[in-house]
Amino acid sequence: MIGSSVVLRTRPWTVLGLLLGLLTASPAALAADCPGHPDALGTSRTLVVDPREHPLIGTMQYRETLPLKDHEVVLTFDDGPLPKYSNQVLQILADECIKATFFIIGQQAKANPEGVRKLVAAGHTVGTHSMDHPLTFDRMPIEKAEAEINGGIAWTSAAMTDPSKLAPFFRIPGLMRAEGVENLLISRGIQVWSADFPADDWRHVSSDRVYQLAMQRLEAKGKGILLLHDIQARTVAALPRIIRDLKARGYRIVHVVPATADRPATPTTPVEWLLHPPTETTPIARWPRVPNFVFAQTRMLPAPSLADLNAQTEHQPLLPRRTMAQANVAATLPVPGHDLFAIPEGSVEVLLSTTLSRRAATRMAMAAERPHPAKDKAAKGKAVRSQVKPQGHRTAHAAHGTPKHAAAINSAVPKSAAPRPTRVAGVKKRA
Repeated sequence: MIGSSVVLRTRPWTVLGLLLGLLTASPAALAADCPGHPDALGTSRTLVVDPREHPLIGTMQYRETLPLKDHEVVLTFDDGPLPKYSNQVLQILADECIKATFFIIGQQAKANPEGVRKLVAAGHTVGTHSMDHPLTFDRMPIEKAEAEINGGIAWTSAAMTDPSKLAPFFRIPGLMRAEGVENLLISRGIQVWSADFPADDWRHVSSDRVYQLAMQRLEAKGKGILLLHDIQARTVAALPRIIRDLKARGYRIVHVVPATADRPATPTTPVEWLLHPPTETTPIARWPRVPNFVFAQTRMLPAPSLADLNAQTEHQPLLPRRTMAQANVAATLPVPGHDLFAIPEGSVEVLLSTTLSRRAATRMAMAAERPHPAKDKAAKGKAVRSQVKPQGHRTAHAAHGTPKHAAAINSAVPKSAAPRPTRVAGVKKRA
């Protein structure tokens, strides 16, 4: 029971919800009523939920979870019933007077309908977990997903003596959620269960590791839905230690059932469906809501005219005109001729413009520096003949073939000023 000191610090609606929860709980669900096991953990209260009001629960994937108080735990088991291990789990829970929620696979219910009836007879909540437990709900066609959902429901309800005992709770296999699947379940009034923390008992780990993970993650959360499997030997071995530690650390078990016409949902507030709801001592900053303005008139305002800008149409335009100097700039600059940039074909400049022609340019420059052998022989022969010829003949030839003004110019130019061949500097021979 909760002490008076705690009640004084509790909000009024919390006290009301607690009292109503205790009134709606059955006597068999109370921890004190466990015949033959006075030290049993028991079930502290029964929580009645309406699947249509909160269709997605479990903070591993969703924003909301069950409206649990601090140190309250809901035990859930998947993939059964498998007689070899499920019967042992049932006995462990019965010895502690604990009520849990089981999510049944259709194939298991088809093969072992007696196991489903044992769960109902023991007072546990029974939901469904698809027909064949495929791990492809997040990518399979919606028609196939619906067939899996319908098959699990059909075979699980067929195994029950009273099919109305089947709870509209569904857990997607492997938690492989998909928006289309969720929308389908919500439209049918089925609550989608995830979890708040698992114990990884489906992995190849030891029972000690299952126990450690369950308690470590529960301590980190403070409350929530624990995900287990009743078809594993490691779960059967770890479950008594988990229950023993829950009792030693002050945790309480909550049994969850669906609301019906004669059993209304437990009164709650939206904030209670959060894992860690805000308290009066915890400041929370919230952005103010953007107001939704309602305009009385929807007609558009007219566009401004020149008169609104203190301007007159007969005056000069707002932007200044170009000056005459700016207008005549193009006329004062002559267009360059096409021959200004013309380069003769085969010249040294053209050959130097490409890397592949530099060798040819170098050879042309070097050839210009060296005298041609044939021309040298002709020049020597001419010089010899000029020495043999008489002086008069030479003078007459020169006088006849050379103008007087050209001879005067040639005599005036010194030998040192004669033109020399051009050298190309800085051109290296490349391999």
